[in-house]
Amino acid sequence: MSPTALLTRSDSVSPEVDDLGVALGSLDTPIGPLNVAATSKGLVRVGFGYMEERADMMAELAELPGSMGEGNPAWLDEPFAQLGEYFEGRRHQFELALDWHLSHGFYRRVLDTLMTVDYGTTVSYGELAFMAGSPGAARAVGTAMSSNPIPLVVPCHRVVRSDGSVGEYGGRPDVKAWLLEHESAHRG
Repeated sequence: MSPTALLTRSDSVSPEVDDLGVALGSLDTPIGPLNVAATSKGLVRVGFGYMEERADMMAELAELPGSMGEGNPAWLDEPFAQLGEYFEGRRHQFELALDWHLSHGFYRRVLDTLMTVDYGTTVSYGELAFMAGSPGAARAVGTAMSSNPIPLVVPCHRVVRSDGSVGEYGGRPDVKAWLLEHESAHRG
């Protein structure tokens, strides 16, 4: 993967809108295609195209409680723009409304804490557990990272093993390593 690869909105897949008011689109990035979903409340899901099908993501999103009105593909414009800026190395912090319907309890608390980890830096699973007020819960933090519904924007790639090795990330440690190198190169 080249950090200079062009970032484009996929021409082959236009944004879809389901009956629950979720807009879903695909974005081509240097780490592969991303499936991006938003509701009227904000960004609700980012999925790696190499790992999950759009239909599977829609099935997951169909479980969102209640109807949120008619979906609008324009809800994807700002997430796509900011993800593009991130991959170009121009955005170090996302400024997006987030819809947290897919995260609750301890996992949500850990993800909220994770949002304080700065661009270009890393923490261990144990450090993040301590920061979230649950020392000794490193394994549970690992589970929270693997269930993060909004990776990249909620930067679970910045959480590494205690020995400094990258560990897993969406089933692809090479993607996590690329993201960490990308941030290190653009930290400025």
